[in-house]
Amino acid sequence: MNVVSPVAGPAVRTADLRDQGERKRIESFIDGHAEAEPFHRPQWSLAVERGCGQRSHYLLVEDRSGILSGLLPLTEVRSALFGTALVSTGFGVGGGILALDDASGEALAEGARTQARRLQCPTVELRGGYLPAGWSRREGVYASFSRDLAQDDEEILLSIPRKQRAEVRRALGFELDVSVGRETRDHYRVYSESVHNLGTPVFPRALFEAMLEAFGDDADILTISRDGRPLSSVLSLFSKGTVYPYWGGGTGEARASRANELMYYELMRHAARRGCTRFDFGRSKLGTGAFAFKKNWGFEPRPLVYATRTADGAPPREINPLDPKYRLQVAAWKKLPLWLANRLGPPIARGLG
Repeated sequence: MNVVSPVAGPAVRTADLRDQGERKRIESFIDGHAEAEPFHRPQWSLAVERGCGQRSHYLLVEDRSGILSGLLPLTEVRSALFGTALVSTGFGVGGGILALDDASGEALAEGARTQARRLQCPTVELRGGYLPAGWSRREGVYASFSRDLAQDDEEILLSIPRKQRAEVRRALGFELDVSVGRETRDHYRVYSESVHNLGTPVFPRALFEAMLEAFGDDADILTISRDGRPLSSVLSLFSKGTVYPYWGGGTGEARASRANELMYYELMRHAARRGCTRFDFGRSKLGTGAFAFKKNWGFEPRPLVYATRTADGAPPREINPLDPKYRLQVAAWKKLPLWLANRLGPPIARGLG
């Protein structure tokens, strides 16, 4: 047992995620906590470690009787370009401190700082969850989008605002093909082109394969095609009755046939058939096209608040590609041939976390 923060109250230690009993205990806690997300699940941490090579440090806090009262999944992200940080949760948009009470939350925060000092990580980043006292908070940058999911095809269509519903109806008229599976080839082809058009490096395909393996039946890929050519594709996770379309995008051809609109409509139908009652559209930065797109679907933004703590007042790392200091790099990346961007991108993206 690796004790991170031996204190008189709640005790923090590092979990052994490869121990089945430990994982079952963690999963039971997650299933019983209303604010838990897929990013809290051990599968997420293990898939990130396997797919991107960034180490996981999963903290647990227990009360004096040994009952689990909180957890914090951490990813040790190291990059020559973007610096080093202990992130909760790596490659996720959430997954911060999940605790039953403030004492457990503060103990986990202190445990994260202790772990960061031990690993010589100058920054700890918490993405949502319990936000500890004294940490720097960042808000007004990102918002999340989530709402209840209608349960039959007609209700789903009618739940979409009128203008966006018209776009979905147009998409239905193109007689595009819809498939659901677990093969990453077409998805990666579409996704890599999509992020290249945004000027950002693509994640390793191994990350997506690791996620599908780790989440099993709770993950799949929905793809929209025409004449055998994939136009749009999304890898989604399913957790506690909610569908999370997480890595999705479309090719240059997708816009004319409204393939992206059809993709999300079909995902809503697919998720409802799986028994999901909520649709989580993920996060977007305020003022972006993605932010407007999600609002057009009738989702109301909910501001996200993140927290950071740095050693000796050092500035936190900045990995947002929309930051002005990356303007020239983003423009240059868009000009690279796609095949070259796909070769150079994964080693860089591994360090974004």
